[in-house]
Amino acid sequence: MFKRFENLVDPFEDTSLDVPPKGFWAFCWFYSKPVWPILAGVSLLGALIAVLEVTIFTFLGELVTWLSTENAETFFPDNRQQLLWMGGIILIALPVCAAIWEMAFHQGLMGTYPMSVRWRVHRYLLRQSISFYQNDFAGRIANKLMQTALAVREVVTRIADILVYVIVYFVAALFVVAEASIYFALPFIGWLICYLITIRVFIPRLKNVSRDQADARSLMTGHVVDAYTNISTVKLFSHADREEEYAKQSMTGFLKTVFLQMRLVSGMNITLTTLNMVLLFTVAAMSISLWQRGAVTTGEIAVAVALVLRFQGMSQWILWEVSGLFENIGTVQDGINTISRERDVVDVPDAKPLTVPHGEIRFDNISFHYGKSSGVIDQLSLTMKPGEKIGLIGRSGAGKSTLVNLLLRFYDLEGGRILVDGQDISQVRQDDIRANVGVVTQDTSLLHRSIFENVAYGKPDATRQEVKQALEKAHALEFVQGLTDLEGRQGLDAHVGERGVKLSGGQRQRIAIARVLLKDAPILALDEATSALDSEVEIAIQESLFDLMEGKTVIAIAHRLSTIAAMDRLIVMDKGRIIEEGSHQQLLDRNGLYAQLWQHQSGGFLDPVQAA
Repeated sequence: MFKRFENLVDPFEDTSLDVPPKGFWAFCWFYSKPVWPILAGVSLLGALIAVLEVTIFTFLGELVTWLSTENAETFFPDNRQQLLWMGGIILIALPVCAAIWEMAFHQGLMGTYPMSVRWRVHRYLLRQSISFYQNDFAGRIANKLMQTALAVREVVTRIADILVYVIVYFVAALFVVAEASIYFALPFIGWLICYLITIRVFIPRLKNVSRDQADARSLMTGHVVDAYTNISTVKLFSHADREEEYAKQSMTGFLKTVFLQMRLVSGMNITLTTLNMVLLFTVAAMSISLWQRGAVTTGEIAVAVALVLRFQGMSQWILWEVSGLFENIGTVQDGINTISRERDVVDVPDAKPLTVPHGEIRFDNISFHYGKSSGVIDQLSLTMKPGEKIGLIGRSGAGKSTLVNLLLRFYDLEGGRILVDGQDISQVRQDDIRANVGVVTQDTSLLHRSIFENVAYGKPDATRQEVKQALEKAHALEFVQGLTDLEGRQGLDAHVGERGVKLSGGQRQRIAIARVLLKDAPILALDEATSALDSEVEIAIQESLFDLMEGKTVIAIAHRLSTIAAMDRLIVMDKGRIIEEGSHQQLLDRNGLYAQLWQHQSGGFLDPVQAA
């Protein structure tokens, strides 16, 4: 039975990847569509349960009246039908409705609803532009995802179920006491007005504080996770004390929002207790007055007093639910600011697949500024023939890595176009571009998974034998076979830690090279691919890299000029422009910037002053 309700919704449904709406209610509905039939059912059941509960109070009032006026010997024969009816409501109808509500709410919604939101948000964020992640903490983004998923569930379920239940309950109760005496209804109406004023005064303030608190919590989490992610840097500079202070600032900011929230909560509870006591006193005094005049029966007084006591218990719960509702509204609004961002780079409608039969690359008068006024790449044109291997050379900031990022379409051009085998990359699918380009970067980060999974990332259907062969070509198999992680997994199954922290820089670099060897893409981009390797290992890997380059179009970036001197053509860049090109010897004969850089090398490295 439980499993049937748990399977009512598939939280991992393959839904659209459209940009989530920025409006609050549109955002909630966008993520609630998969569960709306259950929400509707839960809401209707809640309303029915509210009516049945008030009906039971009515019955109890009638029972008090009967016991004071009816003949004990003929009580059951005279009231058999009504007693059976109420017995059926108490023993069958209400328990059955409550059981169905419980399973629909807890099994059908509480788990699958937020998981459905997390899944859809995660799928969208995975396809966000790379600049989105460069401008925020990874921990903060993850925290927003988790918080917002739960907050959407709480907002929608509170409105669809709890508020419906409360409204129906109060209206039904008001009808019951008014039926006994219209005067009985007046204290309840007065209490409701004051109660709504209390909500109007306190809840918006709580909502604002909660929104600030959600943002402060995310910032605090981001600061803490940032220190853990870069723990080696913290240790290297002995800055644990500095990180404590850095985290303390955000924790203090978060604590301020908590203190303000608790002040509002205390004021709200004091006001509510006062209102409840006034309601109880007023109804009790009115009951005595009306009873003295014979306007109400003892049963009707019992119902009124019972409902007052019930409202006293419910009022605290309702206020907290409404407070929680607005708190979660604030959290959702805060999450919308992060989640509902347009992608900077999107595929055009009906984007075509990219085919790379030859591997010709043409940068046609391209410009790109990272949104700045001055150019990083300025009206650059470059044509690479199929299978040609070029080396990009230049001081830091010349635009070399940017050129590779533009080829991968991590950013959209501000002018010009890039063609691969005559196909404008802005008109084809981004995934196809990156599937046809193998990249090894200087800053190699690995997934916190096994060596096998990290290498097979380049070819998901790879066999263990293929992975081993790639590792062997990258001169990594020997150290991989000696790896053991904390769980006792060994060799290819050993996990490498977050971003590969359990491996040295050179080891990570060799794993990355093995991954690209296995991918075997027709275009190859090497951005300081051997920078983390010692000279002995680099010489050993060079042969594998040259094998990898065979038949491919290659862009190689290196400050160690000896590693790219043998390329077909060398391109020298400065301030986003090509200022020299030719073979190694041609550029030396020209006695320009390349010759200057070559002369300043020591042991194959650029002079730090010249490379800066």
